[in-house]
Amino acid sequence: MRRAAVAVAAGAMAVSLAACGSAKESGDKSDSSSSAKKGDAIKVGLLLPENQTARYEKFDKPLITKKIKELTNDKGEVVYANAKQDASTQNQQVDTMITNKVDVLIVDAVDAAAIKNSVQKAKDAGIPVVAYDRLAQGPIDAYTSFDNKTVGKTQGEALLKALGSKAKDGKIVMMNGSVTDPNAAQFKAGAHEVLDGKVNIGKEYDTKEWKPENANSNMEGAISALGKKNIIGVYSANDGMAGGIITALKAKGLKVPVTGQDAELAGVQRIVAGEQYMSVYKPYAPEADAAAEMAVALAQGKSLDSVAKDKVDSPTTKGVPSVLVAVTSLTKDNIKDTVIKDGVYTIDDICTSAYKAACDKIGLK
Repeated sequence: MRRAAVAVAAGAMAVSLAACGSAKESGDKSDSSSSAKKGDAIKVGLLLPENQTARYEKFDKPLITKKIKELTNDKGEVVYANAKQDASTQNQQVDTMITNKVDVLIVDAVDAAAIKNSVQKAKDAGIPVVAYDRLAQGPIDAYTSFDNKTVGKTQGEALLKALGSKAKDGKIVMMNGSVTDPNAAQFKAGAHEVLDGKVNIGKEYDTKEWKPENANSNMEGAISALGKKNIIGVYSANDGMAGGIITALKAKGLKVPVTGQDAELAGVQRIVAGEQYMSVYKPYAPEADAAAEMAVALAQGKSLDSVAKDKVDSPTTKGVPSVLVAVTSLTKDNIKDTVIKDGVYTIDDICTSAYKAACDKIGLK
């Protein structure tokens, strides 16, 4: 196993990460595909997994579309579909994209294993596939995401910091993501690496489909099982679930540190209000740009060497050319230096009338 470094810019921030891989490069096959030697007039299929998490429609789709247009002199076409958290629907969408003869696919899988046969179908049709955000199974040609284990570590470290000397005075609840999402397993592993032995984990859940309402039900069950006086904190794998968790906590008069991920507007506002302790800020622009750059290169039969410096192994494909992007722990102390500085939100977006007093209190004005 070897390690290689990749540098990615996120605004003014340059980051360097490493991932494991082998010498076999799946991207090397792209020259033989039917889409090779294309010009700028390419057709890119973009398949995103769901629309409950704000990021996909608000950031990923428009950012990828914008970059593809930029890279193709406005001649590239993006054909978009959202699976709305249904793996079967997404497989059908791949079939439709193949029928429509797209030149390349960017796929954020609902279920990384269930998409495997569809990825193979695309490959058999000469259509290269870029796995986006989640490491899909099957013969993918490229992959971009965040350093997902580091995301879990970042969340775990933040929770420990929030708990301080009281880390073992009670029990925490762990609300992990969906078992169908390989990223969720990596977040979970990273969090456990930090938390195990340092806190008492009273209850732990793998939350079906990442849904806030499922997290809410799980949290209600945890409170009932553990007793509200014994819960000192909650590891939540993302902001959407944190919202459901906090609703359940509020109903029982509980206020404890809760983690999150994605820096959703509602999550940032809860951080401002002191309801949620932190989120993980993942700069979507460099991830989206990397996906667009790799997709255009593959569609045009070009090498990925100048874009993808990493290699990552999936359960089915070794040495996938990859770009991994760094993350930041977002708390009330660095909102200005993260989501506002990078233009994700304005102060007016965050500090609506309901949050104006809280914003003033932390100097966000």
